[in-house]
Amino acid sequence: MPLPLRSGDVLRDRYRIINIIGQGGSGSIYLAEDLRLSGRQCALKEVEHDRSLPEDLLKEARDQFLREATVLARLDHPNLPKVSDFFSIDERDYLIMDYVPGKDLRTLMIEAKQNNEFLPEHEVLNWIGQLSDALIYLHEQNTPILHRDIKPSNMKLTPSGLIKLVDFGLVKIAAPGEITITIVQGQGTAIYTPLEQYGGDNGHTDIRSDIFSLGATMYHLLTNTAPVDARQRFLEPNRLPSPRSINPDISIRTEKVILWAMRLHPDERPENVRAFRQGLIGDRPTIPRPRNSSLSIFELLRLKPEQTLVWSSIILILLSFLITVGK
Repeated sequence: MPLPLRSGDVLRDRYRIINIIGQGGSGSIYLAEDLRLSGRQCALKEVEHDRSLPEDLLKEARDQFLREATVLARLDHPNLPKVSDFFSIDERDYLIMDYVPGKDLRTLMIEAKQNNEFLPEHEVLNWIGQLSDALIYLHEQNTPILHRDIKPSNMKLTPSGLIKLVDFGLVKIAAPGEITITIVQGQGTAIYTPLEQYGGDNGHTDIRSDIFSLGATMYHLLTNTAPVDARQRFLEPNRLPSPRSINPDISIRTEKVILWAMRLHPDERPENVRAFRQGLIGDRPTIPRPRNSSLSIFELLRLKPEQTLVWSSIILILLSFLITVGK
Protein backbone atom coordinates (compact mmCIF):
# COMPACT_ATOMS: atom_id res chain seq x y z
CA MET A 1 0.00 0.00 0.00
CA PRO A 2 1.63 3.31 -1.06
CA LEU A 3 2.26 5.86 1.68
CA PRO A 4 0.01 8.96 1.59
CA LEU A 5 1.45 12.24 0.38
CA ARG A 6 2.62 14.65 3.07
CA SER A 7 2.27 18.40 3.44
CA GLY A 8 5.15 20.02 1.58
CA ASP A 9 5.68 17.19 -0.92
CA VAL A 10 6.16 18.52 -4.46
CA LEU A 11 5.10 16.52 -7.51
CA ARG A 12 6.57 17.14 -10.98
CA ASP A 13 8.36 20.23 -9.61
CA ARG A 14 5.02 22.00 -9.79
CA TYR A 15 2.34 20.86 -7.32
CA ARG A 16 3.08 21.37 -3.61
CA ILE A 17 0.80 19.41 -1.26
CA ILE A 18 -0.96 21.55 1.36
CA ASN A 19 -3.20 18.96 3.06
CA ILE A 20 -5.55 16.05 2.41
CA ILE A 21 -9.16 17.13 1.81
CA GLY A 22 -10.88 13.87 0.92
CA GLN A 23 -10.42 10.14 1.04
CA GLY A 24 -12.45 7.16 -0.12
CA GLY A 25 -12.44 3.88 -1.98
CA SER A 26 -11.37 5.59 -5.19
CA GLY A 27 -8.29 7.28 -3.72
CA SER A 28 -7.25 10.42 -1.89
CA ILE A 29 -7.73 14.07 -2.84
CA TYR A 30 -5.28 16.74 -1.74
CA LEU A 31 -5.33 20.52 -1.77
CA ALA A 32 -2.21 21.63 -3.60
CA GLU A 33 -0.51 24.86 -4.64
CA ASP A 34 0.46 25.33 -8.28
CA LEU A 35 4.03 26.64 -8.13
CA ARG A 36 3.97 27.62 -11.79
CA LEU A 37 0.84 29.81 -11.52
CA SER A 38 1.29 31.93 -8.40
CA GLY A 39 -1.73 31.96 -6.08
CA ARG A 40 -3.57 29.12 -7.83
CA GLN A 41 -4.81 26.27 -5.67
CA CYS A 42 -5.90 22.99 -7.21
CA ALA A 43 -7.29 19.61 -6.20
CA LEU A 44 -4.86 16.76 -6.78
CA LYS A 45 -6.52 13.34 -6.97
CA GLU A 46 -4.42 10.25 -6.43
CA VAL A 47 -6.21 7.41 -8.21
CA GLU A 48 -6.15 4.09 -6.35
CA HIS A 49 -6.10 1.02 -8.59
CA ASP A 50 -7.05 -2.45 -7.46
CA ARG A 51 -3.63 -3.99 -6.78
CA SER A 52 -5.15 -7.48 -6.59
CA LEU A 53 -5.68 -7.47 -10.37
CA PRO A 54 -3.37 -9.67 -12.46
CA GLU A 55 -0.48 -7.72 -13.96
CA ASP A 56 -1.95 -7.57 -17.47
CA LEU A 57 -5.32 -6.29 -16.20
CA LEU A 58 -3.60 -3.78 -13.92
CA LYS A 59 -1.70 -2.44 -16.94
CA GLU A 60 -4.97 -2.21 -18.88
CA ALA A 61 -6.56 -0.36 -15.96
CA ARG A 62 -3.75 2.20 -15.92
CA ASP A 63 -3.86 2.58 -19.71
CA GLN A 64 -7.60 3.18 -19.41
CA PHE A 65 -6.97 5.84 -16.75
CA LEU A 66 -4.77 7.73 -19.22
CA ARG A 67 -7.37 7.42 -22.00
CA GLU A 68 -10.18 8.63 -19.77
CA ALA A 69 -8.09 11.43 -18.24
CA THR A 70 -7.47 12.66 -21.78
CA VAL A 71 -11.24 12.79 -22.36
CA LEU A 72 -11.90 14.56 -19.03
CA ALA A 73 -9.27 17.19 -19.83
CA ARG A 74 -11.26 18.17 -22.94
CA LEU A 75 -14.48 18.79 -21.03
CA ASP A 76 -15.59 22.36 -20.40
CA HIS A 77 -18.81 23.01 -18.46
CA PRO A 78 -19.56 25.50 -15.65
CA ASN A 79 -20.87 22.76 -13.33
CA LEU A 80 -17.80 20.55 -13.74
CA PRO A 81 -14.33 21.26 -12.32
CA LYS A 82 -11.77 21.66 -15.09
CA VAL A 83 -9.21 18.87 -15.36
CA SER A 84 -5.99 20.70 -16.21
CA ASP A 85 -3.33 17.99 -15.98
CA PHE A 86 -2.79 14.28 -15.44
CA PHE A 87 0.34 12.20 -15.00
CA SER A 88 1.83 9.07 -13.44
CA ILE A 89 4.70 8.71 -10.99
CA ASP A 90 5.95 5.15 -10.51
CA GLU A 91 2.83 3.13 -9.59
CA ARG A 92 0.61 6.14 -8.84
CA ASP A 93 -1.69 8.04 -11.21
CA TYR A 94 -2.88 11.60 -10.65
CA LEU A 95 -5.53 14.03 -11.89
CA ILE A 96 -5.19 17.79 -11.36
CA MET A 97 -8.53 19.64 -11.17
CA ASP A 98 -9.81 23.05 -10.17
CA TYR A 99 -10.15 23.39 -6.42
CA VAL A 100 -13.82 24.10 -5.64
CA PRO A 101 -14.51 26.13 -2.47
CA GLY A 102 -17.71 25.74 -0.46
CA LYS A 103 -19.64 23.04 1.35
CA ASP A 104 -20.84 19.79 -0.17
CA LEU A 105 -24.57 19.05 -0.13
CA ARG A 106 -24.18 16.23 2.38
CA THR A 107 -22.83 18.75 4.88
CA LEU A 108 -25.73 21.15 4.21
CA MET A 109 -28.21 18.30 4.63
CA ILE A 110 -26.65 17.26 7.95
CA GLU A 111 -26.75 20.87 9.20
CA ALA A 112 -30.45 21.10 8.30
CA LYS A 113 -31.18 17.82 10.06
CA GLN A 114 -29.36 19.00 13.21
CA ASN A 115 -31.67 22.04 13.21
CA ASN A 116 -34.72 19.77 12.78
CA GLU A 117 -35.31 21.26 9.35
CA PHE A 118 -35.46 20.08 5.75
CA LEU A 119 -33.55 21.75 2.95
CA PRO A 120 -36.01 24.00 1.04
CA GLU A 121 -37.41 22.29 -2.02
CA HIS A 122 -36.81 25.29 -4.28
CA GLU A 123 -33.10 25.26 -3.39
CA VAL A 124 -32.75 21.52 -4.00
CA LEU A 125 -34.55 21.86 -7.36
CA ASN A 126 -32.15 24.62 -8.38
CA TRP A 127 -29.15 22.48 -7.46
CA ILE A 128 -30.47 19.39 -9.23
CA GLY A 129 -31.36 21.52 -12.26
CA GLN A 130 -27.76 22.68 -12.48
CA LEU A 131 -26.46 19.15 -12.01
CA SER A 132 -28.85 17.93 -14.71
CA ASP A 133 -27.31 20.41 -17.14
CA ALA A 134 -23.86 18.96 -16.37
CA LEU A 135 -25.06 15.38 -16.85
CA ILE A 136 -26.77 16.25 -20.14
CA TYR A 137 -23.43 17.66 -21.29
CA LEU A 138 -21.58 14.47 -20.22
CA HIS A 139 -24.16 12.03 -21.58
CA GLU A 140 -24.42 13.80 -24.94
CA GLN A 141 -20.72 13.66 -25.76
CA ASN A 142 -19.93 11.76 -28.97
CA THR A 143 -19.06 8.86 -26.71
CA PRO A 144 -21.33 9.22 -23.64
CA ILE A 145 -19.55 9.75 -20.32
CA LEU A 146 -21.15 8.17 -17.26
CA HIS A 147 -20.30 9.48 -13.80
CA ARG A 148 -21.55 6.47 -11.75
CA ASP A 149 -20.97 8.02 -8.33
CA ILE A 150 -23.52 10.84 -8.01
CA LYS A 151 -24.24 11.56 -4.34
CA PRO A 152 -24.57 14.61 -2.06
CA SER A 153 -20.93 14.52 -0.92
CA ASN A 154 -19.78 14.75 -4.56
CA MET A 155 -21.78 17.93 -5.17
CA LYS A 156 -20.30 21.20 -3.90
CA LEU A 157 -22.13 24.49 -3.53
CA THR A 158 -19.80 27.43 -4.19
CA PRO A 159 -20.30 30.79 -2.44
CA SER A 160 -21.86 32.18 -5.65
CA GLY A 161 -24.51 29.42 -5.69
CA LEU A 162 -22.95 27.37 -8.47
CA ILE A 163 -23.10 23.59 -8.06
CA LYS A 164 -20.05 21.56 -9.06
CA LEU A 165 -19.94 17.79 -9.54
CA VAL A 166 -16.50 17.35 -8.04
CA ASP A 167 -15.43 13.69 -8.17
CA PHE A 168 -14.69 11.73 -11.33
CA GLY A 169 -13.53 8.62 -9.44
CA LEU A 170 -15.80 6.08 -11.17
CA VAL A 171 -16.19 7.78 -14.52
CA LYS A 172 -16.72 5.42 -17.42
CA ILE A 173 -16.48 6.11 -21.12
CA ALA A 174 -19.43 4.21 -22.55
CA ALA A 175 -17.89 2.96 -25.77
CA PRO A 176 -20.29 0.46 -27.38
CA GLY A 177 -18.98 -3.09 -27.47
CA GLU A 178 -15.80 -2.26 -25.56
CA ILE A 179 -14.85 -4.19 -22.42
CA THR A 180 -14.01 -1.63 -19.77
CA ILE A 181 -11.88 -2.21 -16.68
CA THR A 182 -12.97 -0.16 -13.68
CA ILE A 183 -10.12 2.30 -13.15
CA VAL A 184 -10.59 2.45 -9.38
CA GLN A 185 -11.79 0.24 -6.59
CA GLY A 186 -15.46 0.33 -5.63
CA GLN A 187 -18.73 0.61 -7.51
CA GLY A 188 -20.24 3.72 -6.01
CA THR A 189 -22.04 4.30 -2.71
CA ALA A 190 -24.64 1.60 -2.08
CA ILE A 191 -27.65 3.76 -1.20
CA TYR A 192 -27.30 5.77 -4.44
CA THR A 193 -26.31 2.88 -6.70
CA PRO A 194 -28.77 1.21 -9.13
CA LEU A 195 -29.12 -2.55 -9.18
CA GLU A 196 -27.38 -2.95 -12.54
CA GLN A 197 -24.22 -1.28 -11.25
CA TYR A 198 -23.62 -3.94 -8.59
CA GLY A 199 -22.39 -6.23 -11.34
CA GLY A 200 -19.37 -3.99 -11.88
CA ASP A 201 -18.33 -3.73 -15.49
CA ASN A 202 -19.98 -7.07 -16.22
CA GLY A 203 -23.30 -5.34 -15.60
CA HIS A 204 -24.92 -3.08 -18.15
CA THR A 205 -24.76 0.52 -16.99
CA ASP A 206 -25.86 3.43 -19.14
CA ILE A 207 -27.10 6.99 -18.69
CA ARG A 208 -30.16 5.71 -16.79
CA SER A 209 -27.80 4.49 -14.05
CA ASP A 210 -26.79 8.10 -13.37
CA ILE A 211 -30.49 9.05 -13.38
CA PHE A 212 -31.17 6.53 -10.59
CA SER A 213 -28.35 8.06 -8.51
CA LEU A 214 -29.71 11.53 -9.21
CA GLY A 215 -33.16 10.51 -7.92
CA ALA A 216 -31.66 8.81 -4.84
CA THR A 217 -29.63 11.96 -4.12
CA MET A 218 -32.78 14.10 -4.29
CA TYR A 219 -34.60 11.66 -2.00
CA HIS A 220 -31.87 12.00 0.63
CA LEU A 221 -31.55 15.79 0.35
CA LEU A 222 -35.29 16.43 0.70
CA THR A 223 -36.04 13.88 3.45
CA ASN A 224 -32.84 13.82 5.56
CA THR A 225 -33.28 10.05 5.26
CA ALA A 226 -31.00 7.70 3.38
CA PRO A 227 -32.91 5.79 0.69
CA VAL A 228 -33.16 2.03 1.03
CA ASP A 229 -30.54 0.53 -1.27
CA ALA A 230 -31.59 -1.20 -4.48
CA ARG A 231 -30.65 -4.71 -3.37
CA GLN A 232 -32.97 -4.55 -0.36
CA ARG A 233 -35.74 -3.07 -2.50
CA PHE A 234 -35.35 -5.92 -4.98
CA LEU A 235 -36.04 -8.39 -2.16
CA GLU A 236 -38.71 -6.21 -0.52
CA PRO A 237 -40.34 -4.02 -3.22
CA ASN A 238 -42.37 -1.92 -0.75
CA ARG A 239 -39.42 -1.17 1.51
CA LEU A 240 -38.86 2.42 0.27
CA PRO A 241 -41.04 5.01 2.09
CA SER A 242 -42.50 7.70 -0.16
CA PRO A 243 -40.69 11.06 0.19
CA ARG A 244 -43.89 12.89 1.22
CA SER A 245 -44.50 10.40 4.05
CA ILE A 246 -41.28 11.77 5.58
CA ASN A 247 -41.45 15.40 4.44
CA PRO A 248 -45.05 16.46 3.60
CA ASP A 249 -43.80 19.80 2.22
CA ILE A 250 -42.40 18.09 -0.86
CA SER A 251 -44.63 18.76 -3.86
CA ILE A 252 -46.47 15.86 -5.49
CA ARG A 253 -44.73 16.57 -8.79
CA THR A 254 -41.27 16.36 -7.25
CA GLU A 255 -42.11 13.14 -5.42
CA LYS A 256 -43.36 11.51 -8.62
CA VAL A 257 -40.17 12.37 -10.51
CA ILE A 258 -37.93 11.12 -7.68
CA LEU A 259 -39.72 7.76 -7.57
CA TRP A 260 -39.71 7.59 -11.38
CA ALA A 261 -35.93 8.04 -11.41
CA MET A 262 -35.50 5.40 -8.68
CA ARG A 263 -37.33 2.58 -10.45
CA LEU A 264 -35.34 -0.64 -10.13
CA HIS A 265 -35.51 -1.55 -13.82
CA PRO A 266 -33.69 0.92 -16.11
CA ASP A 267 -36.44 0.72 -18.75
CA GLU A 268 -38.93 2.19 -16.25
CA ARG A 269 -36.83 5.29 -15.52
CA PRO A 270 -36.67 8.50 -17.61
CA GLU A 271 -34.94 7.68 -20.89
CA ASN A 272 -32.45 10.51 -20.42
CA VAL A 273 -31.66 13.43 -18.12
CA ARG A 274 -33.54 15.85 -20.39
CA ALA A 275 -36.76 13.91 -19.71
CA PHE A 276 -35.96 13.82 -15.97
CA ARG A 277 -35.29 17.57 -15.90
CA GLN A 278 -38.43 18.35 -17.90
CA GLY A 279 -40.55 16.31 -15.50
CA LEU A 280 -38.98 18.04 -12.51
CA ILE A 281 -38.80 21.72 -13.46
CA GLY A 282 -39.99 21.99 -17.04
CA ASP A 283 -38.17 24.49 -19.23
CA ARG A 284 -37.21 26.76 -16.35
CA PRO A 285 -33.55 27.84 -16.50
CA THR A 286 -31.48 27.35 -13.36
CA ILE A 287 -29.66 30.47 -12.17
CA PRO A 288 -26.90 29.99 -9.59
CA ARG A 289 -27.28 32.21 -6.55
CA PRO A 290 -26.24 32.20 -2.88
CA ARG A 291 -28.36 30.26 -0.42
CA ASN A 292 -31.48 31.81 1.13
CA SER A 293 -31.75 34.47 -1.57
CA SER A 294 -35.21 35.49 -2.78
CA LEU A 295 -37.30 33.27 -5.02
CA SER A 296 -37.54 34.02 -8.73
CA ILE A 297 -40.89 34.31 -10.47
CA PHE A 298 -40.19 30.91 -12.08
CA GLU A 299 -39.83 29.32 -8.67
CA LEU A 300 -42.92 31.04 -7.35
CA LEU A 301 -44.87 29.43 -10.17
CA ARG A 302 -43.31 26.07 -9.33
CA LEU A 303 -44.47 26.06 -5.68
CA LYS A 304 -47.41 24.05 -4.37
CA PRO A 305 -50.78 25.85 -4.58
CA GLU A 306 -50.89 26.72 -0.89
CA GLN A 307 -47.35 28.12 -1.04
CA THR A 308 -48.18 30.10 -4.17
CA LEU A 309 -51.23 31.58 -2.42
CA VAL A 310 -49.10 32.81 0.50
CA TRP A 311 -46.53 34.42 -1.77
CA SER A 312 -49.23 35.93 -3.98
CA SER A 313 -50.85 37.49 -0.90
CA ILE A 314 -47.53 38.97 0.19
CA ILE A 315 -46.92 40.44 -3.26
CA LEU A 316 -50.43 41.94 -3.40
CA ILE A 317 -49.99 43.53 0.04
CA LEU A 318 -46.67 45.05 -1.03
CA LEU A 319 -48.19 46.36 -4.26
CA SER A 320 -51.10 47.89 -2.34
CA PHE A 321 -48.68 49.56 0.03
CA LEU A 322 -46.59 51.00 -2.81
CA ILE A 323 -49.69 52.33 -4.59
CA THR A 324 -50.92 53.94 -1.37
CA VAL A 325 -47.54 55.57 -0.70
CA GLY A 326 -47.33 56.81 -4.28
CA LYS A 327 -50.68 58.70 -4.10
